[in-house]
Amino acid sequence: MTITAWRIVQSRHAKAAFAGEGARLYPGRWNQRGIRMVYTAGSLSLAALEMLAHLGTPEFLSLYVSVPITFDESICLRVASADLPADWADDPPPASTRRLGTEWVRRRTSAVLAVPSAIVRVETNFLLNPAHSDFARIGIGGAAEFRFDPRLTKPR
Repeated sequence: MTITAWRIVQSRHAKAAFAGEGARLYPGRWNQRGIRMVYTAGSLSLAALEMLAHLGTPEFLSLYVSVPITFDESICLRVASADLPADWADDPPPASTRRLGTEWVRRRTSAVLAVPSAIVRVETNFLLNPAHSDFARIGIGGAAEFRFDPRLTKPR
């Protein structure tokens, strides 16, 4: 089965969006500093929510592009929330999930790791390991302008 996932990035980073450099420099929920990883989401709307959760200020809302990716389920390892540490969805992200994702990258267990979203827990985020030999089997689509609706950051 073919899976489609999405990545939203600032347009100035579109060319390097799948190198994992952002995660290497700025650790996330699933990686420690120094570990290259690419964060994607199972739908474009989830990718938007994930981005909004980390958006600094609303003036950057028009500087993004969305990029679809496709991959075969056979290169994806799925982790159920029941198999994760109890604190996996905490904010700030706990060391337990950073260790889990870092070990997955280092062991090169699979090119893609499916994990639940901490924002919408019944939806899936897909982590990509650019160092895995099957990473080349991930189809990366063209970037398209993505505009957030400014109402999403309006104070109420």
